Amino acid sequence: MTSDRLPAVTPADHVSGSRQGHWTYKSYAALPDDGKRYEIVDGVLYISPSPSAPHQRIAGRFYYYLLTYVEFIGTGLVFQAPLDVQLTPDRVFQPDVFVLLNSSLDKYTESCIIGAPDLVIEVASPSTAIFDRHEKLQAYARSGVTEYWIAEPGTKTVEVLVLHSGTYRSLGIFRGQASLPSRVVPEIAEVPVEQFFSIK
Repeated sequence: MTSDRLPAVTPADHVSGSRQGHWTYKSYAALPDDGKRYEIVDGVLYISPSPSAPHQRIAGRFYYYLLTYVEFIGTGLVFQAPLDVQLTPDRVFQPDVFVLLNSSLDKYTESCIIGAPDLVIEVASPSTAIFDRHEKLQAYARSGVTEYWIAEPGTKTVEVLVLHSGTYRSLGIFRGQASLPSRVVPEIAEVPVEQFFSIK
């Protein structure tokens, strides 16, 4: 008998360490490496299901194209999970892909990024979509992430959100031959959205 219940991002109440609501990067960094993906939202530790192979391949395509239009032209650095981003001591994430422009490179350390990236991309899945569009979206906005893209593999679309007066405003949802109107990486307009999802 199989279950129709899909895995989802859930509070990691069973993990020993700090009490929920009191997790910080320091206590998170002290966790043993058990191969699981943890993130912190306002002191609450969450555990995420392992990403699927298609998810990782799509994230890899975003990483590839951003290398071309950021690192290779010298405007910043591009990173891919798993790497910790400490937005604040009690907000810690491992975005699928993110960009630090040259003006933000002081946030780079060998162990983690400290502060808000200029661009964050999350590849949503049935198990993470709600978390990506609610908890993460709010935390990224409050922490000053300038631009947030949410990629939806099921519909092969990308929504571009830009920070305006502390909240995100959508520039639209794009697919197919459309290009992304990024303000952080304007050169990415040369890439049709369908290229991010063209995996076999």
